Amino acid sequence: SLLLKERIVFLGTGVNDQVANLIVAQLLYLDSQSSTLPINMYINSPGGGVYAGMAIYDAMQMVKAPVYTTAVGVTASMGTVLLSSGEKGHRYALPHATIHMHPAGGGAQGYTEDVRIAYHEQERMEKQLFHIVGNNSGHSWREIEEEFRRDKFMNALEAQAFGLVDQILGNTGDVVLLQRPAMEVRLQSGNGKG
Repeated sequence: SLLLKERIVFLGTGVNDQVANLIVAQLLYLDSQSSTLPINMYINSPGGGVYAGMAIYDAMQMVKAPVYTTAVGVTASMGTVLLSSGEKGHRYALPHATIHMHPAGGGAQGYTEDVRIAYHEQERMEKQLFHIVGNNSGHSWREIEEEFRRDKFMNALEAQAFGLVDQILGNTGDVVLLQRPAMEVRLQSGNGKG
């Protein structure tokens, strides 16, 4: 494809095994063509399967070619993990991109012991993702856990301030900024005093 010839990988759907296999294959192919030229990954994804997403993440880390990431439209959940995992200094967002994170969810059912096993696995994967996002953004995994205890939506400017992206590509002059609740502003100031 023309995109692949230009070293562009586009994740434009939810993350599942089939999508992950395709993205991993594209990363491996482009790395085999040149391990020094960057690979540009554009992400417009609502997230999806954690295991499939981890396959993409591991491939991004394994290839020698730097992987530049760009948020287009929305990156959510696993999409945000992948966005933040791009080459430091080359993690981008378009001005009106929305970056979203939340704790891992699940709906295990069945025998009690199976539910308990599924819960522990979900907890393990959630901590793994929080560690990755923490390392990528300069925060501890506990700070990430606290920040994303509930759904959190950020515009490109907020994602940059948080450390999920490095640069915003384009004009942010018409990005709507809403006043944050006073409690959240106090927490970010670091002193906890109003």
